[in-house]
Amino acid sequence: MTAPTSASLFEHGVVCSPHALASASGLAVLRGGGNALDAAVATNLTLGVVAPYSCGFGGDLFAIVWRDGVAAYNGSGRTPAAMTAEVVRAAAGDAMPERGPLPVTVPGAAQAWFSLLDRFGTRSFGELATDALRYARDGFPITELGAESIAEVREEFAGSAAWHAVYGEIHRPGDVLRQPELARTIQALVDEGPDVYYRGSIAAAIAEAVSMAGGLMTPLDLAEHRGEWVEPLSARYRDVDVLELPPNTQGVAVLEALRILDELGPLPPDGPDRQHRLVEATKLALSDRDAHVTDPEHMRIDPAHLLSTSWVRERAASFDPARAGEPGRVRSVDGGTAYLCAADRGGTLVSLIQSNFLGFGSGVTVPRWGINLHDRGATFSLDDGHPNVVAPRKRTLHTLIPALALRDGAPWLAFGTMGGHGQAQTHVQLLAHVVDDRDDVQSAISAPRWLVDLNDWSVTAEDRFAAEVFDGLAERGHRVARAPAFDQSMGHAHAIEVVPGGFASATDPRAEGAPAGF
Repeated sequence: MTAPTSASLFEHGVVCSPHALASASGLAVLRGGGNALDAAVATNLTLGVVAPYSCGFGGDLFAIVWRDGVAAYNGSGRTPAAMTAEVVRAAAGDAMPERGPLPVTVPGAAQAWFSLLDRFGTRSFGELATDALRYARDGFPITELGAESIAEVREEFAGSAAWHAVYGEIHRPGDVLRQPELARTIQALVDEGPDVYYRGSIAAAIAEAVSMAGGLMTPLDLAEHRGEWVEPLSARYRDVDVLELPPNTQGVAVLEALRILDELGPLPPDGPDRQHRLVEATKLALSDRDAHVTDPEHMRIDPAHLLSTSWVRERAASFDPARAGEPGRVRSVDGGTAYLCAADRGGTLVSLIQSNFLGFGSGVTVPRWGINLHDRGATFSLDDGHPNVVAPRKRTLHTLIPALALRDGAPWLAFGTMGGHGQAQTHVQLLAHVVDDRDDVQSAISAPRWLVDLNDWSVTAEDRFAAEVFDGLAERGHRVARAPAFDQSMGHAHAIEVVPGGFASATDPRAEGAPAGF
């Protein structure tokens, strides 16, 4: 495979997503006079239909929006009121289950779409849902990645009649996937707004589906859901200001890693010294993330402390240029996600991410409504002494992190990726390319990447890295494995750079999407 190395340039507006049909939905909105936020929502709604293995109507959503200033939205849901570590241990043992009804938290995406549109949109939800509704009702040809994703969980979801009724006959690329029950959900949202999802017939069906599967969610848990507008965290890296969402997301880990790298000085030339430094800074930050980050109402330290000069200097001082470190271990559960971004000449820039967590989520599909409920609660701890221990009405540590970077106080770069715990790692690697090396944004996304396994700190790197990188990392004590070129586990990153006269946009060759603009 030959990957593109030059960004696509557009004058008026652009949207980037991991699926071509979704990007086309966003482009149609931009061409029709909608703004970037309208386009982002339309893109996300279509993604929820054409890529249900990554995101959808039963997941969470986070966004950063620039329009004459920055706004950020946390659309993550909470656990049921009856959820405690003791209850989960009695039902599932000593580890938080990754699938099933117990890790299902209240899905926040439906409310998020309406909240974002209320503040920044110029089109109605119904107008923006047109493509999503059509693809759900009439169907669309499944892609190669879609067929693979369905095959991966077919046996695991053997007990779910609701899931198999929709996806069970999809076996190969080109098979037409129709989701009439999901179309019913979309139409209900068009007709009744988010109340039907959180306080109406959909809420009742979600609570019943979770309860029948052995979970704890009630209609009241859904009725009490509220997303919130939050102040993003910011850190200086070289000559740019990087904005990430605060806890309960892992955004602070990206900023801490960048602050450590800034403290260590200019990056070495590309090679083992550079990759070792990037890996080690990322490991330190992710170790701190696991030790401290959770629902901000339950955190024991101010997240700003992790970005303070004293903390960063202490962490940077622990870096050994000749040896891999072993910071505290992290329990890692990785899932499926869709990141997208959009921009328009009116000055709106959107960085948005939405997820089911594990592919297709928990395995609980809501009958009659076609909603695959996510399993975001899988990242909770069952250790009563840990900040991220599961508790009633609590938001878990979240891997979803849309990002924005400013240069000279003006919006410069919207970027992000899917990839669970790898998201923070990809953010750091992309910024090293575009900030330190001044690389073209597409070249940065197409470049080889590595992924640190948080369970044992081993490093898997795409085999496009030079042999000296593998040898040099191994000499420094890293446990290194090779991955194929453009490996799916390295995430699907996308970015839009604001450039003179318009936008430079890039999409990941590891995905099946495209930048779409004019």
